[in-house]
Amino acid sequence: MLLCAGGRCGPAAHAYLWVVIRVVHHPDYVAPAPARSTYQWNKNGLVRDLLREQGGAIEWHRPEPMPRDWLEAVHTPGYVAEVIGLAVPPDKTRRIGFPVTAEVARRAQVVPGGTYLAALLALRHGFAANTAGGSHHALADTGAGFCVFNDLAIAANRLVEEGMAARVLVVDCDVHQGDGTAALLDGRPGVATYSIHAEKNFPVRKARSTLDVPLPDGVGDDAYLATLAETLVPLVDGFAPDLILYQAGVDPFEGDRLGRLALTREGLVRRDRWVATLAHTLGIPLASALGGGYGDDAMEVSHRHVASLLTLGGVFSG
Repeated sequence: MLLCAGGRCGPAAHAYLWVVIRVVHHPDYVAPAPARSTYQWNKNGLVRDLLREQGGAIEWHRPEPMPRDWLEAVHTPGYVAEVIGLAVPPDKTRRIGFPVTAEVARRAQVVPGGTYLAALLALRHGFAANTAGGSHHALADTGAGFCVFNDLAIAANRLVEEGMAARVLVVDCDVHQGDGTAALLDGRPGVATYSIHAEKNFPVRKARSTLDVPLPDGVGDDAYLATLAETLVPLVDGFAPDLILYQAGVDPFEGDRLGRLALTREGLVRRDRWVATLAHTLGIPLASALGGGYGDDAMEVSHRHVASLLTLGGVFSG
């Protein structure tokens, strides 16, 4: 199957590979938009549709919802009960950014299952991607910033506790700091967190990752990639992870509605190719979660996400 990578799929694509990429998706990822929500709820469906155009290049996998006890291993039982029971109080609803409806609650339980399944597939095959997830702002007793449950923290904790991996490194390249992931995984054995982000962007109050790399506004392709290499390589060498969970947010893009950095489309592709090449060269399985990407044109945002996923998968499958 001929697969386009390195940018928008279609005539403008400039690299072609014969690959098979394992992708995790669930119909419940595509939930109807709750009232007063500014989050783009159609993004996951558009990403799915664009990937379907790749035909046999994509091997689809469907996750199970994350069991409640694994949600409660990271989030407080009281908060888990509020979400599942559709009883999230107004102050937490405001922090999340939308009401938790029955559809949102189902989605919140299945997305961590998707990131966990992507990790298991990556451990077996080298790379896999979840078409949702990267909900890195959710904290122990509340959601925040469009995030209900923190799939990265839940999956990382379960993988280590079950003995599927001895050391899991969460690499977060979203434009926003992975504050929830850092807080939830702080002090847990076998887990490390890395976040490279716009220093002045959300959240105002940052957490402490194993390694934080705050960037000034307007950083472009070359400076970003140089900083990424200078900071991530020593952490990977020192921690020696068995698995990398990659928050592949595409909001460092110069045209992103909620970003403050200035990566071009090619810069995002270079970033993802570099991360995947680092992992592949060192023999470290890599599982990606979708992460952030925002704009008035949902199709444009979805193309960014698809280019990211295909770039990552192309390195492992080429």
